[in-house]
Amino acid sequence: MPERMMIGTRIRERRVLSGIRQSDLARQAGISPSYLNLIEHNRRRIGGKTLLKLAEVLDVEPTLLSEGAEATLISDLREAAGEQDDIGAELSRTEEFAGRFPGWARLLADLYRRNEGLERTIETLTDRLAHDPYLADSLHEVISSVTAIRSTASILVETEALEPEWQNRFHRNINEDSARLTEGAQSLVRYLEGAPNTDAEIKSPQDEMHAFLAAHGFHFPELERDMAGPRDVTRLVEGAGADLSMPAQSLARDVLLRYLADARTLPLDPFLGWIESVGPRPDRLADLSGVDLATLFRRLAAMPQDKVGPVGLVICDASGSLVFRKPLDGFAMPRIAGACTLWPLFQVLAQPQIPLRMRLKQVGRGAETVEALAVSAPVSAPGFDRPALMQAHMLLMPDSPDAESAPLREVGVNCRICSLADCIARREPSIISEGF
Repeated sequence: MPERMMIGTRIRERRVLSGIRQSDLARQAGISPSYLNLIEHNRRRIGGKTLLKLAEVLDVEPTLLSEGAEATLISDLREAAGEQDDIGAELSRTEEFAGRFPGWARLLADLYRRNEGLERTIETLTDRLAHDPYLADSLHEVISSVTAIRSTASILVETEALEPEWQNRFHRNINEDSARLTEGAQSLVRYLEGAPNTDAEIKSPQDEMHAFLAAHGFHFPELERDMAGPRDVTRLVEGAGADLSMPAQSLARDVLLRYLADARTLPLDPFLGWIESVGPRPDRLADLSGVDLATLFRRLAAMPQDKVGPVGLVICDASGSLVFRKPLDGFAMPRIAGACTLWPLFQVLAQPQIPLRMRLKQVGRGAETVEALAVSAPVSAPGFDRPALMQAHMLLMPDSPDAESAPLREVGVNCRICSLADCIARREPSIISEGF
């Protein structure tokens, strides 16, 4: 129902809530009961003076009658409905619902936001449990100590005749393992209490490397110059100082050397000129430049957003591990590994150099749909003693009319936090949908 046609409904709801009869409201507002009846049924327009008088009698702000519920509340309700397409919420009546039942509407919107926040927290904690090396080592230490104590205790209980020398040795082992267990558990508790629960915390060399790239916007003007070379890469990496550990420096150096090679293949000025001519479409750019799609994907992801718009990129090797990720708003990426098997990123590994185009929507993450272009290509030539090393690239862009003909696929982030029902690719139960 159009906004202008909702005023009468709001007046009627406010009148009923206030316990005022229709005839009494009409008399106090100086209009006839029949005219008010037509207004309340949205069959007559209402003038400004009449609206002000009715608002005065009902003791509400005129804007509450004329504008209804806040735009953010309506937006939240529509977003909540978009995440549950299978329920079939009546989106065309969202404004009417918020206007007639503002309290319930706010409660529903608040519950949606709270659920959304809890899901983000679960994602963060899951990611941290999977990829925090210190946490993994600490848990391994605790489990090892418990196992050792259990094994020694079993020997003492199950062996009827044990020589005093061996008995003393086992007692000493239990004492030492218990001390190690106590120390490890206390250290783990201190770490969990002191470490922030945020995915911004950097723990692995991969995380350090990606934080370094993100700090530069994934674009390095120093490497776009005609005379740029490996020395410029070294200066950039060393200039990061303590922000990059030695392993992270090695990863960053490899990424920047490939950036340098891509910049030489597709120099900045001609490349931006082609983009201005045909848009950021890799297939059209490939026709103009004669360059392979994987290189074009990387170059598009390295361009400033004001030149090409929002662009995301994720690269994996043949094992499925994510070796590069540039996020795109509306599409979540896990760190390092464990991504959704349904992503076309992994599908193209089985069909080298054959591109795939698809529209993706992550279940449970809102109504955003993104366009995904994927292709795999060798990064080293094969030999008689070694296979060709492959990497798959998936370029992500906001959904566009050009992509409407592409198939739409619902995907997740990873299995542990995915609520996609009856998924044939599921590797483990979801802690969201299965109650774990």
